[in-house]
Amino acid sequence: MYRTAALRAKALTGCLSRSFRASRYASSTAAAAATASPVFSGSSLPSLSIPLDGVSLPPSLPDNVGPSKLQTTTLPNGLIIASEMSPNPAASVGLYVDCGSIYETPYSRGATHLLERMAFKSTLNRSHIRLVREIESMGASTSASASREQMGYTIDALKTYVPQMVEVLVDSVRNPAFVDWEVNEELGKMKVEIGELAKNPMGYLLEAVHSAGYSGAMANPLYAPESAISGLTGDVLEKFVSENYTAPRMVLAASGVEHEELLKVVEPLLSDLPNVARPVEPKSEYVGGDFRQHTGDEATHFALSFGVPGWDKEKEAVMATVLQMLMGGGGSFSAGGPGKGMHSWLYLRVLNQYQEFQSCTAFTSIFNNSGLFGIYGCTSPEYAAKGIELVADEMKAVAEGKVNQKHLDRAKAATKSAILMNLESRMIVAEDIGRQILTYGERKPVDAFLKTVDQLTLKDIADFTSKIIAKPLTMGSLGAVLNVPSYDSVSSRFS
Repeated sequence: MYRTAALRAKALTGCLSRSFRASRYASSTAAAAATASPVFSGSSLPSLSIPLDGVSLPPSLPDNVGPSKLQTTTLPNGLIIASEMSPNPAASVGLYVDCGSIYETPYSRGATHLLERMAFKSTLNRSHIRLVREIESMGASTSASASREQMGYTIDALKTYVPQMVEVLVDSVRNPAFVDWEVNEELGKMKVEIGELAKNPMGYLLEAVHSAGYSGAMANPLYAPESAISGLTGDVLEKFVSENYTAPRMVLAASGVEHEELLKVVEPLLSDLPNVARPVEPKSEYVGGDFRQHTGDEATHFALSFGVPGWDKEKEAVMATVLQMLMGGGGSFSAGGPGKGMHSWLYLRVLNQYQEFQSCTAFTSIFNNSGLFGIYGCTSPEYAAKGIELVADEMKAVAEGKVNQKHLDRAKAATKSAILMNLESRMIVAEDIGRQILTYGERKPVDAFLKTVDQLTLKDIADFTSKIIAKPLTMGSLGAVLNVPSYDSVSSRFS
């Protein structure tokens, strides 16, 4: 950021120098006149308080700019359009679909992973190169994301390009061509991505505990299994999109756009989407389980996790979020500078006390109706059994009420800070609007979330932790796992 600011200041200095240098090439008469002009006389410069002729000043912003009100419109086919204004000169527009890997079948396994990679490729109306050139001409940035429950497509650019942004976004989502060579190219990249996941032990274990801990649709992998890649084709994607990308399951959300202006652009493009009844969400049940994979590495990676309520039980989901902040953790080396993150529970009681730990950090993964809370750790193989016992004991310590008010206040402040800082981003605001409407049917005010955080007590955290560790344990281990204790012995430490 500082480098960019310095370059801009340097460019501005150059422009000013060039503008004054131009007088060298004027005629001697003009130069003499300019020199004689009172404007250039040091003793006759006009006061800055004197208005300039022919220059009208724009209205100044009020001292207090309140948050703009969210406006929503539901089209006759059930698609929801939602937007809020902001004084920012740029805008973000996103199209969010109630469709993720939980809706995949054995025939379409891995489809959402491939759809994420096929975003903003060739459409029925544009080649990929034309699409790229149009996006570049707007100076826009695009992104796509796939999760277990939802898909998201976003475009961000200056407000003056909103009609073009919306048209490109809708065309990319509604009319993908799924050209064979593009599909095959992305399948090749997916294989590389899956190979890279195996080199990321924490990411690999987080996927593994979902598959081991759930029975039903939530156990579907977020990354396409290697065995499914050969069965993914353009026809599979086209069928999956036609079945799931329907109007009642879609929300177009925007940040920084006038609602009436957005409606004029969006309605002709999306009003003809089929109005198909929203299907019942595939069933999932948290059951707990054990995953182990011995790779012969020089370290032992493990994760201990439990089921938690989803966003349909908002207070409990907020508790899980605050509990993650309270437990905290990270790597044994603080890359962000001395003391960064070292106030958290796992830093104070595990990483700072036991040098055998290379990493120890809390994680959450919360969905509409359920979720996971857990702790990931990495130790030497010889210390694996002891390390797992220590992590289990720390979770029990929280459940027994050993957390003090100072720890809780710090976790609550960190949670609120993270939420508010994220909402300073246009793209995150648009995403928050879209995903909340898909989940709740409305966007709940951030003040309600912050109030829930403020109201949490030490007893709430202790009771919540006691409740979740009473559920079946989901355990995962990777690397040198020969010294990892049995599932039953670890599970018994929580009873």
